Amino acid sequence: MKAVIPAAGFGTRFLPATKAQPKEMLPVYDKPTIQYVIEEAVASGIDDILIVTGRNKRSIEDHFDKSFELEQTLQSAGKDDRLRQVRAITDLADICYVRQKEQKGLGDAIYCAKKHIGGEPFAVLLGDSITKGPTPCTKQLIDVYEKYDASAISLEEVPKEKVERYGIIKGTEVEPDVYNIEKLVEKPLAHQAPSNLAIMGRYVLAPEIFDKIDETEPGVGGEIQLTDALQKLDSIYGVTFEGKTYDIGNRFEWLKTSIEFAMDDDDSKDELMAYMKEIIHENE
Repeated sequence: MKAVIPAAGFGTRFLPATKAQPKEMLPVYDKPTIQYVIEEAVASGIDDILIVTGRNKRSIEDHFDKSFELEQTLQSAGKDDRLRQVRAITDLADICYVRQKEQKGLGDAIYCAKKHIGGEPFAVLLGDSITKGPTPCTKQLIDVYEKYDASAISLEEVPKEKVERYGIIKGTEVEPDVYNIEKLVEKPLAHQAPSNLAIMGRYVLAPEIFDKIDETEPGVGGEIQLTDALQKLDSIYGVTFEGKTYDIGNRFEWLKTSIEFAMDDDDSKDELMAYMKEIIHENE
């Protein structure tokens, strides 16, 4: 199976940090966001990845490309651990790139991958969200796709007051954590939302989705919404992810995620906790 990672957005919620740097390259603790995303795809058994980029996104390509000068410098300095880290990034997967020439929405960004994907099912992982769980989120969706022979999307319960930020589903639970989806609504008003189950940025889609995107008119924000195209599929399932999704699309969530990931690192945990206690004490 191949994977598509849309990474063409402007990242306006992170300005001025994203004026010249892709939001997908913002570091979460010690790695850029998009590296976590690609590592999830690889952990799910996928090594053929297409990243949909736009203008001012070249640093994404550079990050996953070979860096002869850097490798030579590290090797000459005897920094073997750092050298292995750098080479591992280059060797993660076979990564190709295509540009979305206009900002026309997530549906249009995925449509840019049509020639690369061909007629096979494929995964979509949004480039500004990270997942963590005992089984990779994308692997859970692949398993559901194979069981039901239908597209599968990741879901997560969100507070009612936050449903306006997400695509929301209406569905029937057919087994624990798996829903047969009847309806999808892009960013509904809280009192009109059919549930509080939100689409959370991971998909395994049948190739028919390309035809459905082609038939979809611009929706919310004047963009081609993937949610509207998904609604046209004959069958689609939702999976409440066994794990946690980190939305790196806003500054506070990005900051919280960096702190949480740093707390997972034994080398930084104690020092970070001591620092936070000191800061909290100073501000009491």
